[in-house]
Amino acid sequence: ASIELPGGSIKTGKGEILVRVKERRDWGSEFAMTPIITTPNGSEVLLGDIAKVTDGFEDTDYFARYNGLPAVRIEVFRVGKQTPVEVHQAVEEVFEEIRPSLPKGTHVKIRRSMADIYRQRAELLIKNGCMGLCLVLILLGCFLEMRLAFWVMMGIPVSFLGALLFMPAVDLSINMVTMFAFIVALGIVVDDAIVVGENIYHYRQEGDDFITAAIKGTREVSVPIAFSILTNIAAFVPLLFLSGMMGKIMWMLPAVVIFAFLISWVECLFILPAHIGHQKDGKTNKVFAFIHDRQQKFSTKFASWVKTVYAPFLNKALSRRYVVVAIAIAILSLTIGYMKSGRMGFSMFTTVESDFSYGSCLLPYGTPIKRTIEVASHMEAAAQKAAEKLGHPDLIQGIFTEMGRDGSHSATVRVYMPDADIRDKLKISTQKFTDTWREEVGTVAGVTLIRLEADRGGPGRGPGLSVELRHENINTLETAATELAAILKEFPLVKDVDAGFQQGKSQLDFVITSEGKSAGLTARDIARQLRSFYWGSEVLRQQRDRDEIKIRVRLPKEQRISEFDLHDMILKTPNGKEIPLREAVRFTRNNAYTKINRRNGKRMMGVTATVRPKSKVGQVQNVLNTETMPILMDRYPGLTYSYEGGDADRRESISSLAISIPMALLAIYSLLAIPFRSYVQPLIVMMAIPFGIVGAVLGHLIMGYELTMIGIIGIVALSGVVVNDSLILVDFANRRRKEHDTVQAAVVSAGKQRFRPILLTTLTTFFGLMPMIFETSRQARFLIPMAISLGYGLLFATMITLILVPSLYLIIDDAKNGFRKLFNRRPVGDS
Repeated sequence: ASIELPGGSIKTGKGEILVRVKERRDWGSEFAMTPIITTPNGSEVLLGDIAKVTDGFEDTDYFARYNGLPAVRIEVFRVGKQTPVEVHQAVEEVFEEIRPSLPKGTHVKIRRSMADIYRQRAELLIKNGCMGLCLVLILLGCFLEMRLAFWVMMGIPVSFLGALLFMPAVDLSINMVTMFAFIVALGIVVDDAIVVGENIYHYRQEGDDFITAAIKGTREVSVPIAFSILTNIAAFVPLLFLSGMMGKIMWMLPAVVIFAFLISWVECLFILPAHIGHQKDGKTNKVFAFIHDRQQKFSTKFASWVKTVYAPFLNKALSRRYVVVAIAIAILSLTIGYMKSGRMGFSMFTTVESDFSYGSCLLPYGTPIKRTIEVASHMEAAAQKAAEKLGHPDLIQGIFTEMGRDGSHSATVRVYMPDADIRDKLKISTQKFTDTWREEVGTVAGVTLIRLEADRGGPGRGPGLSVELRHENINTLETAATELAAILKEFPLVKDVDAGFQQGKSQLDFVITSEGKSAGLTARDIARQLRSFYWGSEVLRQQRDRDEIKIRVRLPKEQRISEFDLHDMILKTPNGKEIPLREAVRFTRNNAYTKINRRNGKRMMGVTATVRPKSKVGQVQNVLNTETMPILMDRYPGLTYSYEGGDADRRESISSLAISIPMALLAIYSLLAIPFRSYVQPLIVMMAIPFGIVGAVLGHLIMGYELTMIGIIGIVALSGVVVNDSLILVDFANRRRKEHDTVQAAVVSAGKQRFRPILLTTLTTFFGLMPMIFETSRQARFLIPMAISLGYGLLFATMITLILVPSLYLIIDDAKNGFRKLFNRRPVGDS
């Protein structure tokens, strides 16, 4: 029918001539002219005489429309290291080229671009970073000389530029996570510079010149500074090895922060002292003189407050040190109890609503596409009614509907909303619209499931609850899944419950009869002929331009739409005779399986549901674990279950943290033991870590956020930061013991001298994170929990450092003296 074959070549004296048989047909009209029968008198019966030959496309139920017009949605992904902005610009350039050649009435539009989100997030993070930098500078200027404050603050850009220099070495680019890493590092990297700068300032106040103060101040704190930076790095290292989806995203954050820490180490011990040491005392202009005068007055009053308020309070606390420790333990116990009670709520990610509302519907398998289109149209109309009900008919920017992508029984509807700023002005969130849309859709007869989502495009999307049931028997599994789904529908917080299975399409199974066997037919013969009738026999496949064309022969469509035609089908036997299909086989009606899933050899089925708010998933799981699932497992022996989806990712991430966190704590302990030359004092310093967790939990409650995996990562990072102040305080207490008669006097002296740098390092970190913590933009909600954990955790841990650590220091000394008395040993002056 369509032949193009080489026949060899003829080698003549003038050259080689190729021989080729070429009777190729590419189009339907050409195939229609193919002779089927040729008589001796030359007349022909053509293929077009006995068959209908058409050029067309494969049968599909897929159909899409945008605002009621036929449409196609194209998703463009990057293939290299392009930014979303670069991809957006490239697509715009292509559109400009193809628009003139498009058919009349065809429109091309970018409906949703990550470039817009990228710009918004970049601007947001840069704005927050600049605000945090300004707040840090103002804060430093209140406690230190302006020139000193300036050089201390310069440690931030130096550390950032150094980190940027090393980022390409580990294949890091500027993105939302790395930009947030700089904000996290903003207040932390300056801590070491503050400690050095404040100690230099201390010697300046005692009358030393700049260069002498710089040398003495830096040398005195160089060892604790080195180990405080190493403990910071040790706390962030576990985040590099976080597994699961979270690890793929968050490894960039510790990498950037560690680079910044290493550069800040060099900057605070070498560059900062050099700048300060070469300052000269001289006349300044009136503005700087005025600022300097005010700063000196504030510094004097602050020093007086430390002596008259903090020092007496610390003395009283140390006198009642056992009461202080008991109160601290009670606070820690209450916090841990609250977290374990489930009242706080936990989710993998903070839910970030999308710029579009997403709806999907499932009808029984085998539903005609016409019925699916009717349901999709109902959902579109309901969306318009929802916008009108909210008082803004023009709220909807566009509706894109796809039908038949996963079969004729399914459809999806995307309702595009205005930007977040406009939604905020209208006071209509995507979630509010989605809830109203759900009310307007109502219950649709014959529909298996309608699910509406407001967070489809952001982190934390998808069903909040996913219960995976496993059993060897598929019927038992379906019954248990149906029963569990019915129970979940009774929960007030649960919506859009999906039992995880559907009855498949109606299926006619055949068994060959004795008449069929007598006619010489086998099951293979019958199956092959039925397949050629309905699916078609592929007789040829060839290339036409850029397309691969399949030539298929089958019955006309009108003979493939009725069961009566099937029963009247005529089969050909091996000996050339014919027999009706209804005589050759016996039919039974069943339902086909839609899909069969297995895990570890057992069949499994997933029951999913949406939980609002998502942080209450834990409460629903607790009820299932204690009440529902035990009953189901007793009723159906052999049934097992587990929570999958987001819970599986959470378990994977937490399991990796469960291994890496103890290793990090051991590393921190080892690093602290080196400068202290003690096994006990590192434990005193590390007592700030659990109380940092208390601050992080309180911060989440104050800010109205549930605990998320991002928040837990912030708590892990916090563990290295909170020990810095305790480390330097204990180090100074050890030194002051040689200058004072009693241990308590030495501790109070160390507390007074280190109060200002401890307060400064805490406030600079908190102020650096404060713009992000109080950010209201939805684009920042994903990362805010980590800022809350770091900011509030450090704030609370500072209060612990200034009161609890000195108390523990004395309690350890009491214990040592008690042991010495017990064994009649003379006390020595070293802890």
